[in-house]
Amino acid sequence: MQLLPPAAGPAHGVVGREGEPSLRLVVLGESTAAGCGVATHQEGFAAAFAAELSGEPARCVSWQAVGQHGATARRIRHRLLPLVEHSFDRAVLLAGANDVLSGRTAREWGEDLTAIVDGLADRAAHVTVLAIPPFHQFPSLPLALRTYLTEEAAALDDVSRRICKTRRSVTWVRSAGLPEGQKEFFAEDGFHPSSLGYRYWAHAVAAVEATVAGE
Repeated sequence: MQLLPPAAGPAHGVVGREGEPSLRLVVLGESTAAGCGVATHQEGFAAAFAAELSGEPARCVSWQAVGQHGATARRIRHRLLPLVEHSFDRAVLLAGANDVLSGRTAREWGEDLTAIVDGLADRAAHVTVLAIPPFHQFPSLPLALRTYLTEEAAALDDVSRRICKTRRSVTWVRSAGLPEGQKEFFAEDGFHPSSLGYRYWAHAVAAVEATVAGE
């Protein structure tokens, strides 16, 4: 399996009308934060989620993506987090897939995730940690491997849920799963989202967050 490279072009942008109340968003993490699967960051998760945030109420959202292909939580913690500036309104963490693929333990994941979440909480008013992607729906992976990776991901997600639950202004968002006709969700490598996939993912996260906020 040959994975697609990170997105090209500026890893930042603005969505919405100038003059509206503004919001600053940063998306930190692994290959999905780096926009693997699409040509430019304008088609990636950060821009798509910024578009979701700019809708209701209408506002201008500036976004930035800080990601690296193949990054585990350890690398995100020590190499990427220091690149994130302060004074963001929202921070989103996309991580965990590489930790599962590299066989990192729940303890190792928990230590690094705790440091990342606390670091983001110092930089943003609200932090959202997304669940690990649903490996059982990845068409590029053999069925037996999908099953194994899904079980490993569940163990790390349990740790993530516990860590986020103990912190104010930090939300853990469960996976919404992939849509019907999931082939269109994926890029050519069958592993990373396509442009449509990133938009679907961003919309699903926004919908789950709205549900959590209303509980």
